[in-house]
Amino acid sequence: MDEWLSELRQLAKREGLWSPGDTVVVAVSGGPDSMALLHLLHRLAPTEALTLVAAHVNHGFRGEESAMEEESVRRFAEVLGIPYETVLLDMPAYIEETGMNSQAASRLKRYEFLHEVAHTYGAARIALAHHADDQAETVLMRIMRGTSPGGLAGIAFSRSEKNVELIRPLLRTYKADILRYCEERAVPYSVDSSNSRKHYFRNVVRLDILPYLSAHNPQISQSLVRLAELAAAEDDWLAQETKAVFDRHVLPRREGCQLNRKALLGLHVALQRRLIKLILNYIGLETEPTSFESVETIRLAAFESAATTWSFDAGSGVRFVREYDNLLFVRGSRGGMTSPSSGYAYVVAEGTERLRLPEAEAVLTIEEMAASDARRPANRLEALFDGDLLDFPLTVRNRRPGDRMEVLGLNGTKKVQDMFVDDRIAPSRREVLPIIVDAHGNVVWIPGIRRSGLAQVKESTSRVIRMKAQFASDFTV
Repeated sequence: MDEWLSELRQLAKREGLWSPGDTVVVAVSGGPDSMALLHLLHRLAPTEALTLVAAHVNHGFRGEESAMEEESVRRFAEVLGIPYETVLLDMPAYIEETGMNSQAASRLKRYEFLHEVAHTYGAARIALAHHADDQAETVLMRIMRGTSPGGLAGIAFSRSEKNVELIRPLLRTYKADILRYCEERAVPYSVDSSNSRKHYFRNVVRLDILPYLSAHNPQISQSLVRLAELAAAEDDWLAQETKAVFDRHVLPRREGCQLNRKALLGLHVALQRRLIKLILNYIGLETEPTSFESVETIRLAAFESAATTWSFDAGSGVRFVREYDNLLFVRGSRGGMTSPSSGYAYVVAEGTERLRLPEAEAVLTIEEMAASDARRPANRLEALFDGDLLDFPLTVRNRRPGDRMEVLGLNGTKKVQDMFVDDRIAPSRREVLPIIVDAHGNVVWIPGIRRSGLAQVKESTSRVIRMKAQFASDFTV
């Protein structure tokens, strides 16, 4: 096995590019990079137990030149004895129909076809011929356009897309070496005339900017590739740290995520920003980047000096809400985690032991016992009542306009709304927090907030009703 195959095999093992027995779809444009890749994988296939499929896309931009490229790829695949799949696209018509730019539209349709071929052949991998010069160009383009530290990682050796791994075995091989390989091994290839047209930004970088920078640093491409490698490793480590923080501090909810602001502020600023981006990606921004400005707006909203109740449109149907010490990331346009529009009410007959309250994401348990067996409530999520003085049926519902409670220890009544404000209950929770009302319409208990002076347990009490509320999140503390 020569040096090329030995290095490629070691790289594949180190980066986990494939496993023995895999079927690999090789994207072959007809240029030197993809033809060399197909030839290398063909030579390596017997020892690695790989099954190869060559896939070519004719985008229909260059007429006869594109047709000649297609024929060249077909003949080469035939010589190597590799199955060949191709498609002819009318990209000019598609671009006119969609209004997309030519590069983005071509990439979309090209990858769509490659995934179709992978599905047809049951392939686990799609091999792409990006090389080290492509990596250098990508990193430089991102620097020029503005990027995050993660963006400096450039093109990844592999990534998952639609249950298939996209792999790039030539990512550390430079163009000059690929051309030398083609010459030494008599690998045929075509030259794409569009690569010399400077109306593409990448071509300007390749033809003008990199040569200019090379006059000041002859190793500029190698430096950019090395930067990408270092950034990729550090980005991977930070991603793992951020995921661990997410698992510790972020509470997934039905409509988004919840995070305590003090937990966020306890992190290094780099992890704060990473965690915010991870949450936004988790709930709905996976397909588009989040701007630095949006992330910073959310981060600064957690500070002590910021408004305690505030909301911000993060884009793509995601809304950020601060409610005191809770930071909410919500899908849809609502400013809270649940919808108050319809309200709810459940009638609780005597003898009921358990009531689920999906609107409040809570469970209410009711237990009857002898007074001698009753212990003091552990916290405000428990309450004891005299079983002979508590009038059933009870109703468990959300608040109503004008609700008042005869609060234990206070003279007269107090508005439930004022109690919510005093206890800093988040606005999004006020409409769903359960209120327990007796048969006469008296509010007897609001779990986590207050209980009334009605049906108190005294020395003369013989039968006790113990209620306990359990919430999906301890928002009342």
